[in-house]
Amino acid sequence: MPDTEPTLPRRDLTHTPRKIIIFGATSGIAEATARIWAREGASLFLVARNSDRLAAVAADLKVRGAALVDTAVANLDNVEEHPVLCARAVEALNGLDVAYLAVGILGDQPTAEQDTNHALQILHTNYTVPVSLLTWLANFMVKQGHGTLAVLSSVAGERGRKSNYVYGSSKAGLTAFLGGLRNRVDREGVHVLTVKPGPVKTSMTAGMKGSEKFADPDKVAAEIAKAVDKRTDTLYTPVIWAPIMAIIRAVPERIFKGLNL
Repeated sequence: MPDTEPTLPRRDLTHTPRKIIIFGATSGIAEATARIWAREGASLFLVARNSDRLAAVAADLKVRGAALVDTAVANLDNVEEHPVLCARAVEALNGLDVAYLAVGILGDQPTAEQDTNHALQILHTNYTVPVSLLTWLANFMVKQGHGTLAVLSSVAGERGRKSNYVYGSSKAGLTAFLGGLRNRVDREGVHVLTVKPGPVKTSMTAGMKGSEKFADPDKVAAEIAKAVDKRTDTLYTPVIWAPIMAIIRAVPERIFKGLNL
């Protein structure tokens, strides 16, 4: 399998179903978004760790109308495998219009406070892994002159809180990386979308207090798909999180540090 970037011709995307790679394809938000793209007739390459779950998602997307569904079972923590994996996906799709990264773990904050290895695992999966993938994907898209990188970050990255500052710091770093990447590649025709969801009802948040009030993943997915189409730079979803986080960012540190958040 090639480990270098395939060279593909530029093409008119106006009336062509999109070719999309989804990393973390079995996550709740990613699966919901993939269903939207499948109904539009997109060609999809799905990457996830759980082979049984991945096969089930792929079968469902074929039924929903995807022009093509191919898959790869991969542990994305193994960053040295990323170049071959990305090249394989592009080759299978015969092109690339959108790369969608829904990669991450919540981890356990109390454990991370006592166990350095757990803290570093959260940082590796949530920051190092997407940076590795995005570097390859961005360079490929710059070379071809078009493409969209849509990446799930989090409102948790807006400000460090004692309840989740390890997870939050990984997302803060990712958001900053995406901002710099956008500044570099936008002039090359490549769109970078930073998605900042609030809590969403998924398997990752199932055990959290108040999870019954979290956002519906289908509604979040619809907003993400729309943001990709509109070439939005940053999406807070649900939108209420934009003013909420503006208020949180504005609280002076001398006050914020005493809050029980």
